[in-house]
Amino acid sequence: MTEKKIYAGIDVGTSTTKAVIIDANKRVLGSFVRRSGTDLSSAATTAFNEAIALAGTTPSAVQAIVATGYGRKNVSMAHDTITEISCHGRGCYYYFPQAITVVDIGGQDSKIIKLDAQGKRIGFKMNRKCAAGTGTFLEEIAYKLDIPIGDLNGLAQSANKTAKIGSYCTVFTATEILDRIRMGEKIDDIVRGLFDSIVKRIVEMDTLTSKVVMTGGVAAFNDIVPVLLSARTGTEVEIAPHPQEMGAFGAALFAEKIKQSSN
Repeated sequence: MTEKKIYAGIDVGTSTTKAVIIDANKRVLGSFVRRSGTDLSSAATTAFNEAIALAGTTPSAVQAIVATGYGRKNVSMAHDTITEISCHGRGCYYYFPQAITVVDIGGQDSKIIKLDAQGKRIGFKMNRKCAAGTGTFLEEIAYKLDIPIGDLNGLAQSANKTAKIGSYCTVFTATEILDRIRMGEKIDDIVRGLFDSIVKRIVEMDTLTSKVVMTGGVAAFNDIVPVLLSARTGTEVEIAPHPQEMGAFGAALFAEKIKQSSN
């Protein structure tokens, strides 16, 4: 029996490493997410092997592998490397073939990618000045408040109002939150304010035009974010399919294109 031809994308981010396996029809057959840790090469290999196993296939069936993300140069098995900007844009455009604005909130940075109706990138902004407003920011605040990070979204959704969080530094934000707790403000209102501060930073990066599509781990686990972003901008905001793995999915699409071009 002849094995199905498949393609792989590996996204080595600062916080997590993702691998996605697709077939020639661009259907996701398997995916896996794990912590990146300090050995990026090992993280990429583990994620790839786990995704292959979940896809029910073997590495020998993989026609091409494209790596993306912060640690893409550490993926020795990759046939090519492409920036996460291009991969997130490519992946989102596959699902939303129209003019879109992609908002990607990752572990250490946030990106705004603008595509025209043909999928061509026409604008890009990135916030790297501070981890505030990213996944790491949420993890650190959750740790300081002794709240499981998975509980933050539910707390924000149950809030009756949005507490104003003005600090732009993780350390100062934690201090500000503790001050508000001492003043008697409800924790769910404070957490909602925390998410609103993330949204505020996104809005200040660039004007959001067209349909807005969100990717990244923050959007994957916190659906309060697109709600608050839509309320602030008056723009339709949607979370992309498998948002945390979108960069790896886009890389897999590039892998399929690379193989087709070489035939």
